[in-house]
Parts: sequence; C-alpha cells; structure tokens
Amino acid sequence: MFQSLIDVILPVFLVIGAGYLATRRGYFQASHVDGLMKFTQSFAIPCLLFRAIATLDLSASFDPRLLISFYTGAAICFSLGIIGARLIFKRDWEDCVAIGFCCLFSNSVLLGLPITERAYGADNLTGNYAIIAFHSPFCYGLGITVMEIVRNKGAGGFATVRSVFSAMFKNVLILGIALGFVVNLSGLWIPQAVDEALSLVIRAALPTALFALGGVLVQYRPEGDLRAIGFVCAISLMVHPALVWSMGSALKVQPDLFRSAVLNAAMAPGFNAYIFANMYGRAKRVAASSVLIATGSCILTVWLWLLILG
Repeated sequence: MFQSLIDVILPVFLVIGAGYLATRRGYFQASHVDGLMKFTQSFAIPCLLFRAIATLDLSASFDPRLLISFYTGAAICFSLGIIGARLIFKRDWEDCVAIGFCCLFSNSVLLGLPITERAYGADNLTGNYAIIAFHSPFCYGLGITVMEIVRNKGAGGFATVRSVFSAMFKNVLILGIALGFVVNLSGLWIPQAVDEALSLVIRAALPTALFALGGVLVQYRPEGDLRAIGFVCAISLMVHPALVWSMGSALKVQPDLFRSAVLNAAMAPGFNAYIFANMYGRAKRVAASSVLIATGSCILTVWLWLLILG
C-alpha cells in the first residue's frame, strides 16, 4: 500500500521539481512561468473540465448523503481557514479568504482518482466522479462569493451581488464546467476532430500546470509563512477527512461512496488553490507552498486514512 502511494505521488513531485530546477537554474524566466500559468489557467484546464463534465455519466448514483458529508465538511474547513488566518496569523480579510480556499479545495482529480483506484479498483469510483462533478462549481462559487463580499465591503447588496456574478461568469473554469453540463444534458455531439483536439490540449494541462507550479515556488518560498502553511496542511489532511468520516457515518453513506468521500477529503489542496490565490493576487506564497508540502505529506497521511478505512 505504501509503495503504491509513492508510485502515484512521486511522478507529481518529479514534474514539480523539474519546473523548480529549470526556473532556479535560469532556463525559464518568471515571464515564461507566467505564460505557462496563463495557458493552464485560462485554456488547458477549462478544456479538461469541459470534456470531463460533457462526457460524465450523470445517470450514475449521486447519493445526497455523500455530497452533504463531503461539502459540509469542506465548507466548515473553509470557515476554519478564514477564522484561523484572521485570529491566529492576523492576515487581512482578502488573504484570509485565499487561505480559507486552500483549506476548502482538495485535489480530487490528480490525487483522489488514482489513489482510490489503486486502493479499491476502477469499479469503485462512482463517489469520486460525483464529487468531481460539483467540486469546482461549489468551491469557486463559495470562494468567489466570499471574496467579492469582502472586496466590496460597504458597496451595498446589489453591487456585491453584481460583482459576484461578474466574477463567476468571467472565470473560465466555471464557464468550462457550465458548457460541459450544457453539452451533457442537451445530448449535443462533439465532432470527432474537436474531441481529438480537446484530448491533445487536455494531455498537456496537468503536467504543464505542475511544471509551472514548480517555477512559481522559486518566487514564493515558505520563509515567514511556515505556521500558516502548517495550519492549512493540518486542516486539509486531517480535519476535513475527520469531519467527512463523522458525517458520513452519521448519515450511513454506503461503504464504497463513504471510502471515496473520506479519501477525497484527505487529499492535499489542489492546484486550483494556487489558481484562486493567483487570480486575486492574495496569499500566493501560502497557497503555492501548501500545495507542495501537503502533497508530500499525503504519502503518510493518506496511508493512515487507508489503514483506518481498512
């Protein structure tokens, strides 16, 4: 089991490390890294989300108890992240929301899917796909709403609502997901040539994003933010899965869905945590370092949760 976790997570670190070394040695400049970030954030990842939702089997079992357990736990962790960043680390409110988002967004695709598949088999991923279908809309919807409320303090209710909707519909990740649902629910057919083109772009999305993250870490080292980073890691890797375990047990979520919920909750903050911080220019060093350090810590913490789940 321990070896399988290393087999899944080590390649991720190798790609991040390659980006870090290439940037640190001067083969990539900051402007090159920014270009890669722009490509992944504004084009490749939206394509990945669009195709994933467009081809998702929505008739699969979406157990409300599963979604309530996972997303209630996520929302609580978001709140804990904001409160802790404010009261413990004395960050300003916009930084607090970005740090809270790091506690909210689990890496359900890059880590959650392969680890669950290795642990329980490809036939036990229904819960994973149900969570992934709502993950970005829920997390970005919550994060953007709270951030826009904070940024528009005193501007009035209508102005805040307008700002939230404007930010939501300008977010290409949300648009990609929304268009995916339109195609899926309408039964529209994606032409083969277009689908092949999407596949080419999608294959570049995650490795390019991880490589760019390595370059970003050269700029945002963890000095001075280690306590905040440790706080994010603790909430993401231990508190969130513990909350999902408690609620899932109380709601009697069926075993295969329960395992998926707990394991997804136990994943490190996803790359979208940095995308959100970068989008608003807030707590970027905490977000980038939390993604890296928490992903490394997953080797031990996910192993622990797998042992607990049996």
